[in-house]
Amino acid sequence: MKWLIGIAAIVVVLNGLSLILGGGRGDAVNAVGSTSIQPFAEMLAQAYEGSHPDLYVNVQGGGSTAGLQAAANGLAQIGMCSRDLTPDETKEFRDIVIARDGLAIVVHPSNPIEGLSRDQIRRIFAGEIHNWTEVGGPDRPVRPITREEGSGTREAFVKKVMGKVRIAREALTQESNGAVKELVRNDPAGVGYMSLGLVGGELRAVDVDGVAPTSANVVAGKYPLVRPFLFVTKGKPSETAQAFIDFVLSPEGQRMIENEGLVAAK
Repeated sequence: MKWLIGIAAIVVVLNGLSLILGGGRGDAVNAVGSTSIQPFAEMLAQAYEGSHPDLYVNVQGGGSTAGLQAAANGLAQIGMCSRDLTPDETKEFRDIVIARDGLAIVVHPSNPIEGLSRDQIRRIFAGEIHNWTEVGGPDRPVRPITREEGSGTREAFVKKVMGKVRIAREALTQESNGAVKELVRNDPAGVGYMSLGLVGGELRAVDVDGVAPTSANVVAGKYPLVRPFLFVTKGKPSETAQAFIDFVLSPEGQRMIENEGLVAAK
């Protein structure tokens, strides 16, 4: 059933792209995929269009899997992927690291928990820890919030935290960083995971294995939950796509990325 949901999500994104491509903007650069990368790509696209008024970039979400599918099918010049590619995917696609991102474990601001170990996080999302008192917190139930199958954020979380342990079926599943943020923001018992660059002041990101989730610790290699933000292309990028990629990797583009709480690619 989950694979049907994943295919449905991809179809929705690709149908949306078809509408865009049919709107008379055939030479637009279309970037599709990760909802973690999406807001940063939109910001970069806006800046790029400001200095290149004859060029434009359409940015769509849908998840990392949808981005790879769109790139594979030629419906997007750039796929956006917020996880490492698999060995098979590296044979099919060219990937460009545009930034690095910490994977933040977030709780409601009222939750006094300062930090969790990766073992505790794993047990929370496996459904083995049911009350915050079990990890030194208040007497209230733990409500884990996860991402959907096909999400690059989920796949990075599974790789770096869960390993071979499955996320519990009872965990609430959401389809974007924004949805996770909204649920945790309104639930004192909630705990989720999301892009460090998108946490903002409405949630609190806890320490992991005793290390604070900061850009400085990501740069220093101290924070344990780090993943790449990738632009992915099927073969050599088109001239217009390459121009946008060059802008993102330029000193100006990388400064913008750092100003938003991400870590520059270089």
